Amino acid sequence: MKQVPTMELEQRMKRFREIMDMKNPDWQVALIVSKINQFYFTGTMQEGILVIPRDQEAVFWVRKSFERALEESLFPCIRPMESFRDAAESMNAYKDIVYVEAEFVPLAYYQRLQKYFPFTGYKPLDGQIAAVRSIKSAYELDLMKESGRIHRHILEDRVPALLEEGISEAEFAVKLFSALMEEGYHGITRFAMFDTESLVGQIGFGVSSIYPSYFNGPGGHLGLSPAVPLFANRERRLKKGDLVFVDVGCGVDGYHTDKTMTYMFGEPLPNEVQKIHERCVDIQNAIAAQLKPGAIPQQIYQSVMEALEPEFLRNFMGFGSRRVKFLGHGIGLTIDEQPVIAMGFTEPIQEGMVFALEPKKGIDGIGMVGIENTFMVSPDGGISITGDHRGLMPVY
Repeated sequence: MKQVPTMELEQRMKRFREIMDMKNPDWQVALIVSKINQFYFTGTMQEGILVIPRDQEAVFWVRKSFERALEESLFPCIRPMESFRDAAESMNAYKDIVYVEAEFVPLAYYQRLQKYFPFTGYKPLDGQIAAVRSIKSAYELDLMKESGRIHRHILEDRVPALLEEGISEAEFAVKLFSALMEEGYHGITRFAMFDTESLVGQIGFGVSSIYPSYFNGPGGHLGLSPAVPLFANRERRLKKGDLVFVDVGCGVDGYHTDKTMTYMFGEPLPNEVQKIHERCVDIQNAIAAQLKPGAIPQQIYQSVMEALEPEFLRNFMGFGSRRVKFLGHGIGLTIDEQPVIAMGFTEPIQEGMVFALEPKKGIDGIGMVGIENTFMVSPDGGISITGDHRGLMPVY
């Protein structure tokens, strides 16, 4: 069993406390309830609550499964919990404001906390945790590099053999998922985005890839049904001349990479379509070159968007009215992390950050062209860990 090293956990907690001291000098206690953040700080995912007092040792109170938590985690203080009352007894000194994950704590859960814990109100700590998680350690980067290796191999080497005339999007998705699992994929693609889940990602043949979707990305998705809109479609079958759009996540031991590859099935797409795609690839590479310590995400976004002519901006980063307002995003334990290459992100990029860059453009009657790869920040610019194929791979 692979455990998150003790030093790794210690450094994460140390950085969290430093950021809290800097941004919230009056803080007294933080409560962590989301599974992803619990894993980040303790190395295990259980049903419980992580209590981080400012001036005492943090304690992970576990309801289920305490035994598994002890087996999986090197976190120094894990205690069993029958109810919130057990954890609350250790917090009698903290009667004012508690810091919680406002993005993840449901109102009913918060009300149950209030029943047992002595605090009078709350403040959010989502931004503070996001800042800590945005800087990856060497340990984290190694896991992401391994994910990127698998990702590149599957999408660039194995997918062409999985595509055959008449296969449905759903059948292809199953084959793709199996191939990912064979190579070491951890089996689920996680998002911080509320109410969003995915086993594989967005897969579209032809105009399926620009079909309306609530998913906050440039691509579209027919989906399996209205009840399952984020899986591939059973009815849409691959035919000669189709653009194949594959935007999927990969991950190893919790850490993700993001990559989009496109394929021309059976015959080439029109030259004008290929030129638009190549323009998107050039945009990706231009953004990647700017991923250096000290660069400002908002400035990168502005410089790219202001250089694009109105005609190209039409259906860029989406289709019709369904355009997204970013060019890339941080990535790690979830696909969608901070910072984002978008307006409003003015803190300098730092070494250790990792971004997925995804300039794409919808084309009426064709589908979504463009590309996505995952890049590590370096003094020389972004380094792709998911390959450098330019996409629109011919599968004839």
